[in-house]
Amino acid sequence: MDEHLFDLSEAYDVQLARGLQLSGEDKNFFIAGRVRELQRRLPQGFTPHRILDFGCGTGDTTRHLAGAFPEAEVFGLDTAEKVLAHAQQTHGSPKISFGLIRDFKPAEAFDLCYVNGVFHHIHPQRRLEAAAWIRGALQGGAYLALFENNPWNPGTRWVMSRIPFDRDAQPLSPPEARRLLIEVGFPRCAPTRFLFYFPRPLKFLRFSEPWLANLPLGAQYFILATKA
Repeated sequence: MDEHLFDLSEAYDVQLARGLQLSGEDKNFFIAGRVRELQRRLPQGFTPHRILDFGCGTGDTTRHLAGAFPEAEVFGLDTAEKVLAHAQQTHGSPKISFGLIRDFKPAEAFDLCYVNGVFHHIHPQRRLEAAAWIRGALQGGAYLALFENNPWNPGTRWVMSRIPFDRDAQPLSPPEARRLLIEVGFPRCAPTRFLFYFPRPLKFLRFSEPWLANLPLGAQYFILATKA
């Protein structure tokens, strides 16, 4: 992974907001929604102590994960030095730290890894390598929470076309993502769930989204996988 997509954190936020404007929501709405879904789907009683935020970007989700799992240390990793410096300055704390993927040597294995919107930026020929890297950072029985943009949703494609760093990305379909995880050593994958169906003008319909989670039309999808 040698891409430097987000070296300018200010530009990243501006570009992302321009795309998300179509939904009527900001990035924090989607961060909170993903983390809530993750908390609901993890086994009851599971308390992670070391969390990896792979492809953390500006670190907003890293901070949110630390708040959602207060007993955990959270490590945000990315490939862009400038954005990591911004993340460390903005969100760094005794429980939250950031680093470059290429330099990272964890002292201990992780029991949970969160990945959102990363694999569509990785060239298809290198996705297996990235997934294997994640697997190697996890202890046995740990969980991988993979969130990706759903290419089957026309609205998602429209939003991505408006964001410069997403415009030329190569989305992967839910079946492709599942095959990738199984191939690299995550044989137990929970059923794919789909998230974020209704934009803000239709938020009165959002109460129905849990019942629509199996309908493959949400803006994003979520796969919770377990390391063998």
